[in-house]
Amino acid sequence: MKTPPASSPVWKLVNGYTRLNVAVWRASKGRFLGRMQQLPVGLLHHVGRRSGKARVTPVLYLADGESLVIVASKGGTDRNPAWFHNLLASPETEIELKGGERRQVRARGATEAERDAYWPRLVEKYSNYADYQRATDRTLPVVVLEPR
Repeated sequence: MKTPPASSPVWKLVNGYTRLNVAVWRASKGRFLGRMQQLPVGLLHHVGRRSGKARVTPVLYLADGESLVIVASKGGTDRNPAWFHNLLASPETEIELKGGERRQVRARGATEAERDAYWPRLVEKYSNYADYQRATDRTLPVVVLEPR
């Protein structure tokens, strides 16, 4: 399935919906839209690798000690989402957590052993990850956000 161009009405709708979610999340300091099923939602701040523009993406995360674990799930059936590539291009970033807390983090791809350990925990909390994985031949990347 080919992803529509960024200027298409579909992407404008998706981007508008994301901006609305971010605004509601921030206004309520994460009290509204702060959880999806059993996982908390954070706002990942990153920079577009081609545009150089600041971006904010709502992400689900799993806390693992001081680190946070996220999954690059949606992005089309044949490729990872743009924010994942942006994050790898500029691995030092910030995540905004419930209550307005901001953490400076360093992003890295999970090792194969870490992914094997995290994946069942992530799917247990958010079963849609298993559905996403079945819909694609690519392996959904697991990303570890470590404190900077």
